[in-house]
Amino acid sequence: MGVATGPRVPDGPDGNPIVSVEYELFGLVQGVFFQKYAKEVAEQLSIGGWIKNTKQGTIVGRLQGLKNSLQQMLEWMVTEGSPGSRVEKLDLSKWEFTAMQDFKNFSIRF
Repeated sequence: MGVATGPRVPDGPDGNPIVSVEYELFGLVQGVFFQKYAKEVAEQLSIGGWIKNTKQGTIVGRLQGLKNSLQQMLEWMVTEGSPGSRVEKLDLSKWEFTAMQDFKNFSIRF
């Protein structure tokens, strides 16, 4: 049995090292401090963006940072997460590649 890994972050055009993506996490992700742990990991990886619970029981947000950092964050989300969490699916959309990071920090939205 293989080790689960997160989705692959695509390569951006030359000269645009910052990657930005919107995400939605499905599974047991609310009520297990997922947002708190995700904020800590994002800050360790110098990722900007935000995270928010939805009324549908999922978590949505945006990640922005260097490709390698985003890859590590996405892998953490689907393979580790917070204690007690269980991610069943991760949807990614609206990939963007920019020269500068718009989000200077990572926040929990309400």
